[in-house]
Amino acid sequence: MKLKTPLIISILSFVVVALLIFSSFFFFSLNRQNSEKSPKRLILGFSQIGSESAWRTRNTQSIFEAAEASGIQILFDDAQQKQENQLKAIRSFIVYQVDIIALVPIIEDGWDNVLREAKNAGIPVIIVDRQINADKSLYAGFLGENAFEEGENAAKFLIEKCADEEGEVSILEVSGTENSSVVKGRAQGFRDVLALDSKFNIIHSENGDFLRSRGKEIAEHLIQKARDSGNFKNDALYFEGQKIDAIFSHNDSMTLGILDSFANYGINPADTIIISIDAEQKSIDALVAGKLNCVVECNPNLGEMLMQLVKQVMSGKTIPRITYNKEKIFTEYDDFSIYEPRGY
Repeated sequence: MKLKTPLIISILSFVVVALLIFSSFFFFSLNRQNSEKSPKRLILGFSQIGSESAWRTRNTQSIFEAAEASGIQILFDDAQQKQENQLKAIRSFIVYQVDIIALVPIIEDGWDNVLREAKNAGIPVIIVDRQINADKSLYAGFLGENAFEEGENAAKFLIEKCADEEGEVSILEVSGTENSSVVKGRAQGFRDVLALDSKFNIIHSENGDFLRSRGKEIAEHLIQKARDSGNFKNDALYFEGQKIDAIFSHNDSMTLGILDSFANYGINPADTIIISIDAEQKSIDALVAGKLNCVVECNPNLGEMLMQLVKQVMSGKTIPRITYNKEKIFTEYDDFSIYEPRGY
């Protein structure tokens, strides 16, 4: 029996429509499964202060590495050491509607307005590395170093080193960026411990802005003043005719700059007690070579801890107000054979 042409066409049309409906259902189900397996990636707006040192570079790398491992996308901005750049960056993150912001603040003050803008936009903020003076309700919490304890540890080493000294111990302090929390914490911790013994005297303190070039400049300025007065000696640095027995430098970059000037003018660093903070590989090498006496670690590897906090905040959990990273102290008394490469 032969089927009529209109009937054949009707049957074929039905089959085509059925296949289209089935295909649509199949692809809808497949896309739904894929979307369930691949949830939207969190976007982290990350404002870093710059790349002024190996420590800072490693700090940034640590955060990028941890974000990649956690499947978190980063929208990054390098402030180039300017707070106004950070304020612009945070506002751009808000416009972009990132899920969360990580801020490494250059200085302590001036953040309330922009943090309030982020809060009003429903975007939580985690403060990293340096603390701020702001309404605590405007940010989720802080992750970083205990700067006060770092200063204390530097002073404790100096007291131990000079335990047998009877006369005054004169100290040069080379501090970091003015009005940053780490500078205030390290300076206060250092002074609080030294206040226990009156023989320790900070005869000069100068801002080196955490830069190697500034550390070198500060040391060479003191050397030049001594030369101009006709009292230059290559056994140490001098301040207004007084020999500097110890140098407390707030970071390795400035310390390495000081060592550069020592090398240029033939000053033996072994004749001065030098204490630094950070523990970059170059400062550990200088410690092993006898050019430094103590290096207090400031651990830049904050990435993994930051991602854990990010996930907690985004799941609606409250994180601690302060989370400190673990840190070590390296001294001239250590067994250098146990040191592992720092990686930065």
